Amino acid sequence: MQNRFADQNKTISNFYDEVWVVCPSCSKKAIAKANIENKSARLYCPNCGYNKETSMEFLYVGQKALTRMAAHRYFDAELWLQHPFKNDVFIAFNGEHLNYLEQYISATLREHKDRTHFTLLEKLPKFYHEAKNRKALLTIIKKLEQK
Repeated sequence: MQNRFADQNKTISNFYDEVWVVCPSCSKKAIAKANIENKSARLYCPNCGYNKETSMEFLYVGQKALTRMAAHRYFDAELWLQHPFKNDVFIAFNGEHLNYLEQYISATLREHKDRTHFTLLEKLPKFYHEAKNRKALLTIIKKLEQK
């Protein structure tokens, strides 16, 4: 039976607001969150209590955002969900992103409707798409899920 995946036309920015990172204090999983309404970003660790907040004001002119970054970039924090793969690195920003990638990679039938050339799947490096890498990538995903 074929495992089917229907592209939801998500972009990478759909996963920017909450990013799992390595805590700069204890090296365990911490969370970086961007709050667009408050124009602030916060990195906190539930393990050691590390807590840092910064302004996102420099990205705005009036009320309009000039650019948008993943929450971890405000702190130059290392991604929690990353693993080497051949000469590349497999990454995911959070559990939802990892799950989306797992659904796509595990699918033997991939449906792409109404793509805009800006979707997450269209922007992924080639190794994410190749069937020959499916088993190895799914093994990496399982390791990251258990991390």
